Amino acid sequence: VQLVESGGGLVQAGGSLRLSCAASGSIFSINSMGWYRQAPGKQRELVAAISTGGSTNYGGSAKGRFTISRDNAKNTVYLQMNSLKTEDTAVYYCNAYPVYKYPWGQGTQVTVSS
Repeated sequence: VQLVESGGGLVQAGGSLRLSCAASGSIFSINSMGWYRQAPGKQRELVAAISTGGSTNYGGSAKGRFTISRDNAKNTVYLQMNSLKTEDTAVYYCNAYPVYKYPWGQGTQVTVSS
């Protein structure tokens, strides 16, 4: 299985981005999936997760600003990020949740400027 994240970029504080995670295999229908991020010098942390049934949970910093969704038919998981803050700057990855079952992809860089 290969995970490919995309959609990152440079955005001003208060702006929005939509990240996508595509998988080479049909893994989304059988796994809860999560978006994770890692900022320089910090540990990787959970941003948001979604179950096979569509239930969601969010890390504290993402609540009320980010929305995770999935399209099993397209083997894609999305992360809509609104009201971005400078502290959201990180490389964003997706993987199974809560256990990282698959090799990490290259991630997608999100940089929020003030």
